[in-house]
Amino acid sequence: MNLFKRIKMHYKIKKKKKLNRSFWGSMGLFTVLLLFGSFSAYPLILTASNAFKPLDELFLFPPRLFPRNLTFDNFRDLSALIGDSWIPFSRYFFNTIIITVVGTAGHVLIASMCAYPIAKYNFPGKTLIFTLVVYSLMFAPQVTATPNYIIISRIGLVDSHMAIILPAIASSLGLYLMKQFMQQIPDDIIESAKIDGASEYRIFFQIVMPLVKPAWLTLIILLFQRLWIEDGGVFIYSEELKPLSYALRQIAQGTIERAGTIAAVSFVMMIVPVVFFIFSQARIVETFSHSGMK
Repeated sequence: MNLFKRIKMHYKIKKKKKLNRSFWGSMGLFTVLLLFGSFSAYPLILTASNAFKPLDELFLFPPRLFPRNLTFDNFRDLSALIGDSWIPFSRYFFNTIIITVVGTAGHVLIASMCAYPIAKYNFPGKTLIFTLVVYSLMFAPQVTATPNYIIISRIGLVDSHMAIILPAIASSLGLYLMKQFMQQIPDDIIESAKIDGASEYRIFFQIVMPLVKPAWLTLIILLFQRLWIEDGGVFIYSEELKPLSYALRQIAQGTIERAGTIAAVSFVMMIVPVVFFIFSQARIVETFSHSGMK
């Protein structure tokens, strides 16, 4: 039997037996989950609701959860402001897609390939390297902002998409997470693959990466949400290179009359990461349930 089929069969677990829980126990658990879920969902629902409220309802206190007079005027105003921009709105959207996709994919790939030898091989300086990775997680982004700018400026990447993509790829969080997951893979599996003649790249992409699927799916969610709201900061100066977040925030700035537009901008910036997270979370739960990783 092919090695990879044996590994797949080895990690395929049987369905767990249904828990023997009473009706009232199930109702109690459902009530607790509903209560805490309501607290978590309230800000999201309120943000979505505000985008469809007329201006007079936005300033009510206490705020209403749902609008009484549903309106799309906020989105019409946002569309009109977008149309007045001298840079096509599709350009801002394209910039955000480039930054998000390349940064996320690059981080997952580089972090995984760096974590694999640290997790499964012994070499001089291994402990020191991983210790430095762990220590780097202790520093807040504000602490590393100035060194990051100096490095990006010295290598000539200021005012380019790579000024945002490269620091995202080099983030140490992914390396730490992938290393912790890869350590759980039994060494016997890798040794068996080597005996069967599999190359290191085949072992990495066809054995290791499928087994740590929950880890890199989690990384994709975290990086996607972070890069989607990236506005370029001090790295990007050219208007045609600015991402979507910058354009929407510039549009929303103004007098109190633009409160509805601000609500529409908040909804637009929120809806894509939330939808992406919902679908990705379902995949992560499924992977945790059906993988053999303990």
